[in-house]
Amino acid sequence: MKLISRITAVILFILFFGLAVKNTQETTLYFFFGYETHGPLVLLLLGFFAVGSIMGVLGMTPLVFRNKRELSRKRKLIESLEKENELQKQYGTKAPLADTIHNNKDTA
Repeated sequence: MKLISRITAVILFILFFGLAVKNTQETTLYFFFGYETHGPLVLLLLGFFAVGSIMGVLGMTPLVFRNKRELSRKRKLIESLEKENELQKQYGTKAPLADTIHNNKDTA
């Protein structure tokens, strides 16, 4: 699996390097209010890719923290249930079955 991922990484690197070499021409990027910037096309593409990646990670951050919080709660619940189970095993007590529960009204 490591070999396949390394081969894929090398192939992608060669493809992107070839793209960078082919797209070195000067490009003008026009913004609002008459602002413009000049630079190689490959650098502008790389910049927009980086900004898009950062925005994607920032957009995903609340979901990651929410899932971590929920996972922590679930682990605490599992620990408490395991402790309760160990105590029941230690003292030989079991939860009463539905048939063995007697209602106080029946005895009165």
